[in-house]
Amino acid sequence: MKINIIASLLSSVAVIVTGFSSHTLPIGLNRKTTPISRMATEDADDAGDDHITILGFGSLLSEKSSRTTFPTLKNFRLGRVLDHRRTFAHPASIFFQRNIANLETLEISSLSVEYKEGCSMVCSVFEVPNEGLSAADAPGDTFIPSQKFLEREEEFEITRVRYEELATSSTSGKQEIKEGVICRRSTDEAYIARWGQERFQKNYLDYGIKTIWGWTEGIRPCSVYLRHCILAAWSCDSEEKWSKDGIGGICYNSFLDDSYLVDRVTTIREYIDQYPEVMKTEPPDNLKERYSG
Repeated sequence: MKINIIASLLSSVAVIVTGFSSHTLPIGLNRKTTPISRMATEDADDAGDDHITILGFGSLLSEKSSRTTFPTLKNFRLGRVLDHRRTFAHPASIFFQRNIANLETLEISSLSVEYKEGCSMVCSVFEVPNEGLSAADAPGDTFIPSQKFLEREEEFEITRVRYEELATSSTSGKQEIKEGVICRRSTDEAYIARWGQERFQKNYLDYGIKTIWGWTEGIRPCSVYLRHCILAAWSCDSEEKWSKDGIGGICYNSFLDDSYLVDRVTTIREYIDQYPEVMKTEPPDNLKERYSG
């Protein structure tokens, strides 16, 4: 069975693979993965007013990782976000606070999505109880994030975007377009308007970061976080069921090929090929559970 290796990852211990009928786990994934709880071919329960549909595009691509943030989620499945692309284009203050950012090499970037007509990417889709996530005074079916939700994702615009359930071999015809909540690219001005200059000073300027959203070159993915996202993308299906054309392969390969550096040209597959050591950059012991896919 043929395996195309895109990175030797410093040794022959493990490889990242792109096309195959058998597979080898990426470095750091030497454990059983949590299987996806519902196939995308199944009809999800209507979310209803008491639930919100969340779209995950990075670490939330695995159910295990999603449950660290949303322990009561239900109907975990895959979808495709429309007219958006995934980019490592902004620094996250939390990486400095947790001492996993490398300012010297500019490996400080987190992940966001941004509007780009014609682009799409595989995402996770799940429902969570609307327990303080939406503002109580939001009119009708309008989604306005609560202060609690904004605090948790402080640098982003939290908004609804269009997505469709992921089509598989057992589905046919045009997929219904739905809406889900996602963390989208924002601006420095919006951050300061919401949180104030003092918070911008504390969370960014004091770490030597002059802008959150103004980067056009230089910035690179935080290695610990990128490894976490790659493992999450791989882990969305169980090891026993994993295949190139199955849920695991579709999610994993979309993350590698539909995620870009700040230049919006270089894919994560190309970046990992150039810097395979990323997959050996393990988190500190106190963060291993949170940052291991």
